This record gives sequence, C-alpha cells and structure tokens, in this order.
Amino acid sequence: MQLSLKPKKRLLTRMFLTSLSIIALVGFGLAWMINILHAQNSYNEETAQLIAEIPQVAAELREHDLIPDTSAWLEENNKQERYVIASCDKSFQQVWTSSLAVDRGLFDTCEKFNEIRNDSPPYYLTLADNRGYFVYLLAVEIAGVHYNLLVMKDAAKLELEYSKFSKRTYVRLALVLSLALVLLVSAAYWGMRPLVRMQTELQSINQGNAKALSEGYPVELEGVTQALNQLLQQSTAQQERYQNAMNDLAHSLKTRLAAVHAITDDASLDKQAGNEKIMEQVSQMDQLVKYQLKRAMLGRQGLKQELTPLAQVVEPLAQMLFKIYRDKQVEFSSKLTADVSFPGNKGDLMELCGNLMENAFRLCIGRVHLAADINANGEFELLVEDDGQGVEESLRQKIIQRGVRADTQSPGQGIGLAVCHEIVTSYGGSLTIEDSPLEGACFRIKIPF
Repeated sequence: MQLSLKPKKRLLTRMFLTSLSIIALVGFGLAWMINILHAQNSYNEETAQLIAEIPQVAAELREHDLIPDTSAWLEENNKQERYVIASCDKSFQQVWTSSLAVDRGLFDTCEKFNEIRNDSPPYYLTLADNRGYFVYLLAVEIAGVHYNLLVMKDAAKLELEYSKFSKRTYVRLALVLSLALVLLVSAAYWGMRPLVRMQTELQSINQGNAKALSEGYPVELEGVTQALNQLLQQSTAQQERYQNAMNDLAHSLKTRLAAVHAITDDASLDKQAGNEKIMEQVSQMDQLVKYQLKRAMLGRQGLKQELTPLAQVVEPLAQMLFKIYRDKQVEFSSKLTADVSFPGNKGDLMELCGNLMENAFRLCIGRVHLAADINANGEFELLVEDDGQGVEESLRQKIIQRGVRADTQSPGQGIGLAVCHEIVTSYGGSLTIEDSPLEGACFRIKIPF
C-alpha cells in the first residue's frame, strides 16, 4: 500500500510567490539600470576631465614632435604628465603609441577599439598586458591635422569603486525586499482576515449558534456573503417546510385515524359498509400524504391555483366528525351557495375546513355552523362558528402561531390554526377570530379571487 502525501494548495503561498517574484524582478531590474547609469556617469565624468586636460595631451604630443609648435598655450600647459595614448588614423589603424603604452606593449589598441566603437559607452578593453582599461575617444584637430586619440585609464580603480557601488545598491535592495516581504505578509494576513472571520461564522452556523453571516464584510466579499445568506435562508426555509409538513401531516392523519377507530367501533354498520367507510378515510389519508409531500417540496406558492367546490369537501368531513364526536350529539348546519367555490387547491380546502370544523366539533357545546359566500368586495368568505366558550381577545393573535393553544385542558399540539393561517396568507387572504352569534367563537376567512 503506497501513501502519497500531496501538499494542500494554499492561497497565501500563491500570493507570496507571485508578489515576491514581481517585486524581485522589478527591484533587480531597477538595480541593474542604476548600476549601468552609474557606470555611464563615471565614464562621462572621466571624459569631461580628459577634455579639460586636452592641453596636457597636446603637450605630450608636441613633446614627440607629432604636432607643430604653433601656439603659445602649448608652452603654458606643458606639464610633465604621462598618458597611455594611442593615435589612430581615420580607419583606426594605429599610427603612434605613447611611451607609457609602448612600455606596456599596447600596440593593438586601435584595432580592438574599432571592434567596439559602435557600442554604447563606457568602452572597456582587456589589452595585451592583460589589464582592463576604460578607453576614451578624443577626436581633435590641431594645426589642421585630424587625430583620433585613444586615451586609456587603468580600470582597477573604477572597477573597485563600481563594485562598492553595486554592493551598496544590492544591500539596499535586500533591505527594501525585506521590508516589502514584511509588508506583504502583513497585507496578506490582513486581507485574509475577512475569510477567516467567514470560516468562523460558518462553523458557528454549522454548530447551530448562528443563523446567518454578519454584515460589515469588504465590498469584494459582499456578493459571496449575500449569496451564502440566501442559500442558508433557502435551506432553513426548506427544512422548516419539511418539518411543518410532517407535523401538519401527523395532525391531519390523527383526525382520520380517529374516524377509522370510530367506524370500527360503530356496531350499526355492517362489514361491507364499515369497509367502505374505512377505505374512504384511507383514500383521504393518501390524498393528504401526497398534498403534504408536494407542499414540502414546492411550498404553498408552488401549489396549483384552481377552484374547488365546497360541498365535496364539507359533507365528507362532517360525516367523519359526526362519527368521532357521536357522544356529543352535535347539531351541524351549513349555508353554502350552490355556485360558490374555494379559490384554491383541494388539499388546502381540506386542511382549512378539517382543522376549523374539528376544533368547532371538539370545543362546542352542541352546535356548529358553517357558511360560505362571495362578499360585497368580491372575496371568498368562509365562516365556521360554534357555541363553545369562545376565544379571549388577548389570545386571538397568539393561537394562530405554531405550538400555541387556547385550550390547554384538551389534547392537541397547537398546529391546526397555524396551518390555516399559513394557507390563507399564501393566497393573500386573512384569518380573523370573532365572537359568534352562537355565543362561541367565529373563525372568518377572506380570500380574494
């Protein structure tokens, strides 16, 4: 079994390497240019100095009878200085060599200089004595005679000074690069702090200590944080939908199971009639399961809008509730206009009527009334009333929340009214709780077409 240790990719490493490469390239390029400029500047200074010393050069030429003694300035500037000089003709053939150059055996200076004279200064040559020289070209015309004079200076001193200058330049460059590295590391970790903060907050969300990423991120990360928050909201909403759908399904099936128990305990029904009633309840359970699963996947807004006649839902529900609460002998009445229909899904109508009617049958004393019509504003209006104790005004807004119940004495989970409120709200309607003429509670639903 072979183990391959593959290093992890690190964003900071990429940033460091790329940034340092760029800084080093620019830094060494600048240092190289500075050294070249320094060498050219030194060469130009030496050339200017030689131009100022032309009278001494001319005096040395006169000493060797190379130029006629026609000007008094030669006598005034005839200092005893020895130069390493070579004189070249127009084609750069060496025609004369100074005594110091002769002593050093420099007889091929003009030919070697001719090979590099088209290059940019400074001109540097290694001559026959194996020494390095900086060569300076002086094109002069004295007493009508044109001279191409090559004046050579030992490069040792200049090379030493150039070496010191280069060393100082690269030391300073190293200091600058070190400071740049420190600033780069600081900038990188400072720039990465929002990502570290995001990681910490995501871990907190994963542990259930937070629900969303906080604000205050840099502009470059705002789009990422907003997208993550939207994704978290969608995930939370979907999870909540699944949880609510399961709770709603359990709540709805509870009533149908109670009806099945009531049917099995009803001695007045023969076996065939009892089986038909049970299969009717099973069919409703199947519809509820499909409806709740679809709602969990799509949400209420994803359910198809349609018109559902009330009678085909209300009558079977009433018959089921009569069997469940047969001991109470409930008097149920309904007022349904023949052409009125619920402006929505049949599953939603079954949830609304099932929850409201089940509450009314369970909490009433003996009377339940249901009515549906189109009101003066063109809205679908559904009323479910009972003659029970009613709902206190202080609790009317609370009991439509999940888990809140007005009657804590009877069994229940506080889900039914919350489901009704969610359904009505999804259709843009309203659910209100009022006092009923029957002296109990009146649940009024209004949904616009």
